[in-house]
Amino acid sequence: MSSQSSQSQPSTVRRSVLDGFSFAFLVIVLLFVIFNPDEDAQLNLKLNASLFFVSYILGIGLSHLLNSKGIKTLGEHIFEPSYKKAQVTQPMLKSFWGWHLIGLMLLLFVVGIFKTKFSIIELLNEDGFNGARRLFAGIFNPNWEILPRAVLNIIETIFMAFMATVLAIPFAFFLSFASARNIMNGKFTFWIYLALRTFFNLTRSIEAILWAIIFSVWVGIGPFAGMMALMVHSVASLAKQYSEMVETVSEGPIEGVQSCGANKLQTIWFAIVPQVVLPYISFTVYRWDINVRMATVIGLVGGGGIGTMLVQYQGQAMWPEVGTIIVVIAAVVWIMDQASAYLREALK
Repeated sequence: MSSQSSQSQPSTVRRSVLDGFSFAFLVIVLLFVIFNPDEDAQLNLKLNASLFFVSYILGIGLSHLLNSKGIKTLGEHIFEPSYKKAQVTQPMLKSFWGWHLIGLMLLLFVVGIFKTKFSIIELLNEDGFNGARRLFAGIFNPNWEILPRAVLNIIETIFMAFMATVLAIPFAFFLSFASARNIMNGKFTFWIYLALRTFFNLTRSIEAILWAIIFSVWVGIGPFAGMMALMVHSVASLAKQYSEMVETVSEGPIEGVQSCGANKLQTIWFAIVPQVVLPYISFTVYRWDINVRMATVIGLVGGGGIGTMLVQYQGQAMWPEVGTIIVVIAAVVWIMDQASAYLREALK
């Protein structure tokens, strides 16, 4: 019974969070449709936050009420404890949680169409279509005279991604163990885990293109700024991925090593590292692949590489030259994607 109660407590919290947000979202959309607020009302952050918070609390209450009556909500279906999952459940379209999910997805889709101002009329507009056709005509007739320069720039881009990945690995490796909950499970170490996870989330929330702007101001425009931007983003991303692998390791080797009197560091090195080293390598190869793609983008803000060359020709509407650069980028990305896929498959 104690194990069941320990499983049900976090699942109840997660269920409440999901149901609370989904019900609050429904209420806010209904209020928006009914009252059709003007821009000033939409910018009233204090009022809107209060309405959302009240709706969120009411949503949590409604979630608890429904589940106590045996009506399974979407949050309960997703986060129900494992000992409940073995029970027979209703088909999706005959259950409340199924219609809860369908209604939520439809509402999200409708609001998405409204917020993105999706328009078939604009998409099929003749003037806009003719302009796009002229642009594509230039892109699909590349000017191969700039190919040597494009190749030199894509090599620079590849090495930017390589250096960013290599320099990120040691930081991410050591920080991953300090940000894994199954290792940092003490009263004091838990706060270190929480601080690191928060730091990684904040770092990853700042896109690499923004880091490139920051480092372009810091160290000057060029490939060094681009490499540093990719490295910072890679440390946060790899550390998170690595730590999640650490959290899923088998407990058997850990218990075996600890039974022999191993301390914390010995447990990590002899019981955890052998289990995660191959997934670590696989994630790292994939990260290099991602960094090659991202390096072509951060060049748009002065991060060096072929992205800087691309923005120069694009700004002058020299579409045949842009077409050549796109061909080079596409070829390298395809080669890297194939190579990394084969390497990841070999490392499984």
